[in-house]
Amino acid sequence: MSIVVSVIIVNLNGKQLLASCLPSIYEKSSSIAKEIIVVDNNSADGSIEWLKKNYPDVAIIQNKDNKGFSRANNQGIRKAKGKYLLLLNNDTEFLNDALTPAVRFMEDNPSIGICGLKLLNPDRSIQYSCRSFPSFSTSLFNRYSFLTRLFPDNMFTRQYLKTDFNHQAIAEVDWVSGAAMLLRRGTLDDIGLLDESFFMYSEDVDLCYRAWQNNWQVVYYPESKIIHYIGQTTLNNSSLFLPTLWHRHKSMFLFFKKHYSRHFFLVDWLTLFAILIRFLFLATTKSITGSGSA
Repeated sequence: MSIVVSVIIVNLNGKQLLASCLPSIYEKSSSIAKEIIVVDNNSADGSIEWLKKNYPDVAIIQNKDNKGFSRANNQGIRKAKGKYLLLLNNDTEFLNDALTPAVRFMEDNPSIGICGLKLLNPDRSIQYSCRSFPSFSTSLFNRYSFLTRLFPDNMFTRQYLKTDFNHQAIAEVDWVSGAAMLLRRGTLDDIGLLDESFFMYSEDVDLCYRAWQNNWQVVYYPESKIIHYIGQTTLNNSSLFLPTLWHRHKSMFLFFKKHYSRHFFLVDWLTLFAILIRFLFLATTKSITGSGSA
């Protein structure tokens, strides 16, 4: 039987997360022909040994260093045999058969290149996993910015996070989270793989942006339900907070520079300044309170 879906999971010291993620895939989506590929970015927690012992059918790509999210996913994509590819975070857990209906939906709609599956917080509340493309205002008004905390119901933040969006309905959206992103192989053949300039973060925004530029639809598909224990790797290792925060903000600026720059020196530097202010605000908040999120 030919493989329909290749599930690609990037892992870094996530053995405990995989122990919840992998069985949920096998149990909830048992009827569809699939393969699972784990790309390990040099874990030191015994992830590789655990996988070989407990899931011998899982294909493993073992890196000798941390290749980052984009490059590691591309390694998995190149190895994958499926017509569809699910990029899946290791801190996720299937609540239902997330693969079969989503694949059927894409088969029935050949113009859809990227399908974002519904992500839920552990308490089953909606996680904002489909958003509008960032604008220049996003560097000032975003989920964790100082201005958003001062004015939580402002129109710029609502528009970006799509807080007023009906998360129960199938709909076209600008971009969807790479935590659970179903891709058509033909789309990647057309637009290319993930941009490895993004070590981590914003590679999903960039991929969706390029899809729309090449006339592929990006759709939010809420029939597939997945819990996303967001930020677990960082929460379990406080030393990763600042590097993770830095990569997030660096990727923000790379996206702006790649797609929005009009080569106006002042505009580019104002955008960089706003992003740096956001980084410093979150880093300072973390150092004072001992908590925070990127």
